[in-house]
Amino acid sequence: MAQHFNRARPAQGVLECENLPTLVFLTVCSRNRRKWLANPTVHQLLREVWREANRWRVGPYILMPDHVHLFASPGEETCQFDAWVKFWKSQVSRRLPDSSCRWQIASFHHRIRTYEGAEDRLAYAQMNPVRAGLVKSPEEWEFKGEIFRLECWW
Repeated sequence: MAQHFNRARPAQGVLECENLPTLVFLTVCSRNRRKWLANPTVHQLLREVWREANRWRVGPYILMPDHVHLFASPGEETCQFDAWVKFWKSQVSRRLPDSSCRWQIASFHHRIRTYEGAEDRLAYAQMNPVRAGLVKSPEEWEFKGEIFRLECWW
């Protein structure tokens, strides 16, 4: 019988290695999985906030109605990853007129360790709107982009 290990809380921090680039795949969900993220106003606001909160640089991202997937790497001035996520989530919440548009407290991230891992996660994120039945192909989904071209896509 297979064992399943569930964590009560996601892991904290990002383990950095001197000989490998730091690239993180992050998933952040809306509170109660409410569907407020995939619209032009929120999309533009997220892009603005991510440009301002540049201690971690957002590379490719996909907005889904109730969650966001993104890749991030450290900026020139870094800070702890979890503090950065908390900061940009609070900035978005403060700037939205609808107080019911809030984030789950926790987020889930995974340190990418190989090129294949990065490509697999990117393909997974890009196919999310297709799997959800929102579009027929990833190219049709308008709520995606890249804020900073990551210098080292592995």
